[in-house]
Amino acid sequence: MAAWRAYLLPGLIFQSVIIGGGYATGRELVEFFIPSGPVGGLLGIVVAGLVFSVVMAAAYEFARVTRSFDYRTFCRHLLGPAWILYEVAYIALVILILAVVGSAAGELVLTLLGIPATAGTIAMMVLVGLLTFLGSAVIQKALAFWSVLLYLVYIALFIITFISFGDAIQHTLDADQGGENWLVNGVRYAGYNINLPAVLFCMVLLTSRRQAIGAGLITGAIAVVPAFMFYLAMMSQYPQIAEQPVPALYLMAQLQTPWLQLLFQLVVFGTFVETGTGLLHSINERIDVHAHETGHQLPRFARPLIAGGLLLVSVYGATAIGIVDLIAKGYGFLTWVFIAILILPLLTLGIWKIHRLSLQGN
Repeated sequence: MAAWRAYLLPGLIFQSVIIGGGYATGRELVEFFIPSGPVGGLLGIVVAGLVFSVVMAAAYEFARVTRSFDYRTFCRHLLGPAWILYEVAYIALVILILAVVGSAAGELVLTLLGIPATAGTIAMMVLVGLLTFLGSAVIQKALAFWSVLLYLVYIALFIITFISFGDAIQHTLDADQGGENWLVNGVRYAGYNINLPAVLFCMVLLTSRRQAIGAGLITGAIAVVPAFMFYLAMMSQYPQIAEQPVPALYLMAQLQTPWLQLLFQLVVFGTFVETGTGLLHSINERIDVHAHETGHQLPRFARPLIAGGLLLVSVYGATAIGIVDLIAKGYGFLTWVFIAILILPLLTLGIWKIHRLSLQGN
């Protein structure tokens, strides 16, 4: 059981963290993949999964051999003095993703219960603060459990959509004239979603190269299978779904299955909490490691305070800018930043350092 935990848990945590900012609303899939067309979008998602697998396999092994269980330590081993570039970019990404999920959580509660969107955002903040206070062990269990539940709901969504609109999906795919840039779009999507810091805290589970590489390859599959099913389901409402601010809610309305709509919205709200928790826990872990290096310790009560502060900044951004513009403009820029300062160095310098440390017996 412990061995399977090492292989599966990193992928489940990775998937549970990226989904809130990666495809829970459907808007992210629209921005990155619909421009390539229905079939091109599916190919782009497959490319993203392959990139996830390769990069995370290298990252897990690098974290294992360098004993890097927070992103500051990881980047100092990988980038040396330039590690600060990653931190600046990562904090900007955290604020951006929290703004997106905070805005979407509010919209979800408004649609579901008819109460002000602010209430949904505040509820998400309280739950995130509680989980960050409870610590790594509880976070691991909560994220893994919710990831499995999420999978079941996405499978149900796909089956019901296929039963109701299978002919429409087939017609959309058959009528596709072929899209462009699906390869680039897949790489771009993976670029901003390589949320390595959020999963580093469970790298202590990996005790061998086989486990690290196996867990990394599995991570890619776990991360994109729900996205693939969701995108295919969205094609039942193509092309009008591309104009919807929250395509997931639009698709739910067309299915006319109130129980599934309620269940999906509840689970998606939980994914927003998961995403916020994973991101903010990674920052807390980074601060805690630095505190230990200086002979101090991050007080437990400080964890939800740090989380709450970043959430407030992010929610203001969501209110001031809006979810569509946040996704279209913010993600596009940061994608290339992370490809330049994390993915390329990891797949070149990082692999060379893994080889060198292996020769030294690590």
